[in-house]
Amino acid sequence: MARIPQHVIDDVRSRTNIVEVIGQYVQLKKSGSKNYTGLCPFHNEKTPSFSVAEDKQFYYCFGCGRGGNVFSFVQELEGISFSEAVVKVAEIEDIPVAENYRQAPQTNPESSKTQQLIKLHEKASEVYHHMLVHTTAGQEALDYLLQRGLTEELIEEFQIGFAPNQREFLERIFHNESLDPQYFAESGLFVERDAGLADRFYQRIMFPIRNFQGKIIGFSGRWLQTDAFPGEDQPKYLNSPETSLFNKREVLFNFDKARSTIRKEGSVFLFEGFMDVLAAWQSGIQNGIASMGTSLTNQQIAAIERVSKELILCYDGDKAGIEATNRGIELLQEHSHLNLTIVSVPERLDPDDYVRKYGSEAFRELAYHGRETVFSFKMKYRKLNRNLANEKEQLEYVQELLQDLLQVDSLLEQDRYLTQLSTEFQISRETLQQQLRQLKQARRNEARTPTHVEPEQIPLPPPSVVRKTQLEKAEELLLYRLFNEDSLNRRFKTLQLTFAHEKYQELYVLFDAYVETEGEFIVSKFLDFLKDEQMKHLVITIARLNVPEESTEQEFQDLVRIIQTSSIVEEINKKRIQQQEASQKGNQQLELELAVEIINLTKQLKQAK
Repeated sequence: MARIPQHVIDDVRSRTNIVEVIGQYVQLKKSGSKNYTGLCPFHNEKTPSFSVAEDKQFYYCFGCGRGGNVFSFVQELEGISFSEAVVKVAEIEDIPVAENYRQAPQTNPESSKTQQLIKLHEKASEVYHHMLVHTTAGQEALDYLLQRGLTEELIEEFQIGFAPNQREFLERIFHNESLDPQYFAESGLFVERDAGLADRFYQRIMFPIRNFQGKIIGFSGRWLQTDAFPGEDQPKYLNSPETSLFNKREVLFNFDKARSTIRKEGSVFLFEGFMDVLAAWQSGIQNGIASMGTSLTNQQIAAIERVSKELILCYDGDKAGIEATNRGIELLQEHSHLNLTIVSVPERLDPDDYVRKYGSEAFRELAYHGRETVFSFKMKYRKLNRNLANEKEQLEYVQELLQDLLQVDSLLEQDRYLTQLSTEFQISRETLQQQLRQLKQARRNEARTPTHVEPEQIPLPPPSVVRKTQLEKAEELLLYRLFNEDSLNRRFKTLQLTFAHEKYQELYVLFDAYVETEGEFIVSKFLDFLKDEQMKHLVITIARLNVPEESTEQEFQDLVRIIQTSSIVEEINKKRIQQQEASQKGNQQLELELAVEIINLTKQLKQAK
């Protein structure tokens, strides 16, 4: 676990484009000639406030204030050490790094605990996979998966395994491997009994569940029904319990593998189950994910929005799947800005069954060319359990669809669907249009109507923005110029000036020391040199100033003059306070001397101006 030398860190940094790395986690959009924007991965937001400067290789969020270089981004987002972040960035950019640098020592107890729990899950996955692929005990499970249409390559890709029908199997393996038993109980891999620990999973096909970084944090086990083990009292699927590693509200199955394809295609397929994701993957659709048997949460939606613009709901085609699709639409329309489309699987089949019945090519055709709009789905959904031969139910149906049509932003879509409704139910298009306008107006009126808010629910106003003085603005602009123009720094040093504000003077001293050591100034590298987070934030604030690229001689003279005069003004104010104190004490001699000094300083101030 050797410490990564500086030259390796510098090599990885110089060969890395921060936009490419952050683009693996955040859907970035070009903004101007040099910047990219997206939704901040560090806090929930609907309007992008996260900015990446490609030319300076740093990021900054206007919403939460976080900022830094490519290493600090990966370090904070994935909760890893600096050395691990360097290795992770190298892996993303395909930069070779010596093997002895790939394991950094863990000093944080909580981080060490997390690593140990992940180690247990990784070992369990390795053992389960071996049992499935290489043992007689796993043969029935392997035959079952192959009969379901899974290939050996897919089983290997997803490390699918089998937990045999032995309640002490995994614990014995862990002890033989000399793994730390203090973490067994809280791993979620065991249940506690009076006689001790017992394996939670047995007689189950095991699907490893990974976090967004690709680390195994839990399992979902499907009961393997056989003549010897019918398992009438067993749930079909059994998931890991909630642990410090595994929170099903935050996890999306296959998100780690699918993320790069999602980002590339700008779309993601959301399936109901793991087998659907696997069937889609085998069909060539590698941007499929699934939630953990629950409705999407805000955390999961936020993760999807960072890498995708469009979500395609592809749930089961039976009645339960249709109801789940409708709930998913309502949830996503309320909590996300994703463009939604629907794939309705025919014949009440689920995607996995459809692939097995009609083949991968047919499923790809359905997934990419059989999509329908949300409103088209709603038109079919609203007809369920309705007798449209009845005039009353017809009108209720049309009224509900007009409410749904309020969610459609496209005027072309609205026009098309109004025409369809008019033709199908012999209602004049003008009447439907008028009714739609009334519904829109009612919604606007409702939005304007103030609602009662309990005192404790009143949101706090946003923190007030502290306005910078002319001097502070001048100091920041001067530092910006010194950062970017080496010749100005040499001139400034000959003037022997001191910044008026301590934080700017401290930053300049650090900057000058850094340049003396490194010979050049690189913002992203300077951020690693700094230790204080507030100082890093100040550097990013200055580095992202929106000013002309090149300075002028007049600008430099003006900035120097402002700083020079500010020191004189500060000295005059100091002397006036001393003069007032001398007057209060009756010390006329000192009061007179101070008055002379103030006059001289005032002359200097006029000359400087």
